[in-house]
Amino acid sequence: MALTKDEILSKTNRGLDVLRHYLGSNFQKVGKAFKNPFYPDTKASCYVHFDKRSQVFKFKDFGSAEYSGDCFFIVGNMFGLDCADKEDFYKILELINQDLGLFLLDNSSQLQALPLKKDNRFKPKETGIEDFEVAEIKEPYLLKEFSKIELDYWGQYGINKSVLNQYGVQALERFSGINKEGKEYQLLNTEQEPIFGYPGRKHIKIYRPKSKLRFLYAGEISEQYVFGLDQLPVRGDILFITGGEKDVLSLVSKGFHAICFNSETANIPKKLLRTMNYRFKHITLIYDTDETGKKAMDKLEKEFVQFGVNALHLPLNGSKESKDVSDFFRLGHSAEELMMLFCEMLDTLYDETMSVMRACEIDFDHPPKAPEPLITINNVTIGAPGNLICITGSEGSGKTNYLGGIISGALRKPGDTIDTLGTWVQHNPEGKSVILYDTEQSEHQLHKNLSYILHRANYKKPPNWFRPFGLVGISRKDRMQCILESMDKFFYEYGGIHMVVIDGIADLLGSVNDEEASVHLIEELYRLAAIYKSCVICVLHTSPSGMKLRGHLGSEMQRKASGILSVEKDDKTNASVVKALKVRDGSPLDVPLIQFGWDTQAGKHVYQGEKTKEETSQSRNQDLKDLAIDLFSKKESRTYTELMNAIMESLSVKERMARNYIKHMKDNGIIEKGQGSTAEFRLVSAPF
Repeated sequence: MALTKDEILSKTNRGLDVLRHYLGSNFQKVGKAFKNPFYPDTKASCYVHFDKRSQVFKFKDFGSAEYSGDCFFIVGNMFGLDCADKEDFYKILELINQDLGLFLLDNSSQLQALPLKKDNRFKPKETGIEDFEVAEIKEPYLLKEFSKIELDYWGQYGINKSVLNQYGVQALERFSGINKEGKEYQLLNTEQEPIFGYPGRKHIKIYRPKSKLRFLYAGEISEQYVFGLDQLPVRGDILFITGGEKDVLSLVSKGFHAICFNSETANIPKKLLRTMNYRFKHITLIYDTDETGKKAMDKLEKEFVQFGVNALHLPLNGSKESKDVSDFFRLGHSAEELMMLFCEMLDTLYDETMSVMRACEIDFDHPPKAPEPLITINNVTIGAPGNLICITGSEGSGKTNYLGGIISGALRKPGDTIDTLGTWVQHNPEGKSVILYDTEQSEHQLHKNLSYILHRANYKKPPNWFRPFGLVGISRKDRMQCILESMDKFFYEYGGIHMVVIDGIADLLGSVNDEEASVHLIEELYRLAAIYKSCVICVLHTSPSGMKLRGHLGSEMQRKASGILSVEKDDKTNASVVKALKVRDGSPLDVPLIQFGWDTQAGKHVYQGEKTKEETSQSRNQDLKDLAIDLFSKKESRTYTELMNAIMESLSVKERMARNYIKHMKDNGIIEKGQGSTAEFRLVSAPF
């Protein structure tokens, strides 16, 4: 049977016996001050008290809030265990059961589960507050209206009465209390020594800015002190964690969000930081510029790196009159100057990223040279250097023959006119490398097809810069590495890469439906095309579904490729038809359907001209009908915006192209719009 928290508390007088055991002889009596046994404490400012809300005894060190908590918190910290961790908390329960001899579990199981040694004690911490005193409230403190002198004091930091009221700051006429030795005393507000109060739920923090004893924390303290937490918005951009209440008020007065804890060396709960990290984009420390503040910021910045906590160092000398953010504003600095310091901090944090981004920034004074088209159809650019082109089609459609026509166009000699099957291809006068990677054909079949390509390009032997490779015998996981390294070698060997063809891009992946692998592959090929200023032609051996490529690989290709050509078989003429599914510079509706077929007399495939306008229109209409049927099968009617967004998402096209498709579908009676300004589009009910 597992131990529970309630079992431990019921056996230990609500945790009091546990505290007695681990605190040792220093702790004598509940409510009586004693020195902290966990570090060289010089002033008795520790108490054990009964917390009415949680019904357990707790330990509180007013000199350092880090040592405050219930018995489980104290034991956990002594042994390096986290109370928030379920497994660690159970170890804490077992440890208490074992050390106090409660016999709530079998001893053997306890020893087996807890191979712990008491060598992880609390380490001494700097409190940073030497004039901090504790008191009981003898009688209700007397409030007063803020005087002009008092408002002038706050006003030098930019803090007005509205902000003071918003954060509940009060002016006190008189405060009567009992100190930790039991001595009664009374504090009176004067012009020379004003008294202000930061009230909490069951306590008040007294602030006397011009007195030797500046701070006094009085009342029942049962929770971590966080000033300004209740005033934070649900969401925000910057949250400053600063050293004191005055700093919070000063920042808020300048339009920032801020909180503070009891001191700069106070423990910051991870749970709170986790919440703030979700609510705010930046959590930024802005402590005093003295040594204590600097050390505290450095420590916390390293400790809470997981929450993105950063430190902003103010340009102040660290003296008593010039060390915190309220001094920063009092000395005449503005909110804009603080924001400039914040931006400089971001510049340092993002230096590496911004160095990369500077190289990517468009320089309007030196515009990039537009690349010359590498492949066009009817003067419409299909592909240019730095881009991907996709050629797709089912088996037997003729895409291998069409691809051969494109490669022969890249190989042709200057001045030669050859049949490139209706597609214009830029030749390669500089002799840059033309690389073919085939992942499907046998060595014999690939050699046969290459012979046809060379014959079409009027070569008996291939030029040395044409490098074809059959990768069938190489495992899928190794193919991409071969492509990466060989491209790099040939780029330098031949002074550049004119064209790369990957015939069977799907064979570089385990599955075309692997989304993560597909995204990575296409991004890598797109990166290589940009680096080598080359055009990468990817052959996808699958027939598209209408205007959309199949699988995650097809979807990613549709997003990134500058041009997509589909090769289909015309059963009536036995010719192969090439149609554009996507062109980046223009509309695929403007690209005619071209066709090619086998010529017995010529002994090769030849260009057979364009399809008639009527045939082209019928083919385009059928593609758009299929698209409309698919879109309206999911929703019977759509607004113009909904339809436009659906087309953009389905085909990975820009808004302009989606609008063209809607107009084409409407003009050709594929869709219709109802009556009225708010009417929606529907599929035409008449049969196509």
